[in-house]
Order: sequence, then structure tokens, then C-alpha cells
Amino acid sequence: MDKQIVTTLLIMAAVVTFAMAFQAIYPAVMRSSDAMVSAGRSASDRLRTDVQVIHAGAELDADGLWQDVNGDGDYDVLIWVKNVGSLSIAAPEAGDLFLGPEGDVRRVPHASQAGGDLPHWTYTVEGAERWDPTATLLITVHYGQTLPRGRYGCKYITTNGLSSEYSLGM
Repeated sequence: MDKQIVTTLLIMAAVVTFAMAFQAIYPAVMRSSDAMVSAGRSASDRLRTDVQVIHAGAELDADGLWQDVNGDGDYDVLIWVKNVGSLSIAAPEAGDLFLGPEGDVRRVPHASQAGGDLPHWTYTVEGAERWDPTATLLITVHYGQTLPRGRYGCKYITTNGLSSEYSLGM
């Protein structure tokens, strides 16, 4: 066979092999690239999101006795959580709230998940419509009965895993 024909056949085989390898590898590279971009965006959002529980208390009078101060028929624990990050936090109700006596802290469902059972929590954003940076979320944990005296721990966790804890006495 002529050297020129062999060279041409080898070049054609190399081009076909390259095309096949490219078609096999390119989609995987693109998926990997998309995953890296998504992970980077998630990490960026996490770095720019932050919350801080700034205060918590209960409906107690000056003598430390439970009072239904707001007249809603429940005994409430109030928790103020400030958005100290640089991003708005969407759907605060999708976050997790844990509250209870120290050593026995349990998850309290949001009212939309509780089916009317107590305890559950509701929230309002104080002085704003959205939980934007510097805005404060007032979480009201509704109980059907008074809670025993003692030290209580509370923790709020955003949907992307950032959290803040607070300890209070009742």
C-alpha cells in the first residue's frame, strides 16, 4: 500500500476516534461544570446568609408567673432572630426551630406543619414584609399549658443549614 493512503487512513481513524471520545467526555465535563457552578453558588449564598437569635422570653409577669399577655389563649415563648447576613431569607417557616429544657430540646413544627397541634410556632417580620438583611423575625411558640421553670435552650436553623442558639431562663 502506498504510504500516502496509509497516512490518510491513520488521520481519518484519529479524527473518528477523537470525535467519539469527545462525544463521550463532553457531556460529563458539562455536568461536572454545572455541578461546580451550583456548588459555588450554594457556598456563596451560605457565606452571605447569617442569622442571630438576639433575645428570647416567655409570657411571664414580674413575679415569674405565666400570663396570657397577648390574649391568644396560649402560653407563648417569644424568640427574636435577626438577619445579620447580606441576603434576604425566603420562607422562614421552612427553617427548623428547636426548643425545650436544656438536655431535652426538641423540634417544634411550624403551624403549617403541625395540623393544629401544640406546640407549634408562627412568625412575623417586625417592621417589614420580607426577612431582608437587618430585619428581625419574631417567632412565637404557642403552648397549650405553662412550662416548668428552668433553663431552656432554643436554636433556629435556616434552610441552608446556618443556625443560632440561645439559652433562656423561665
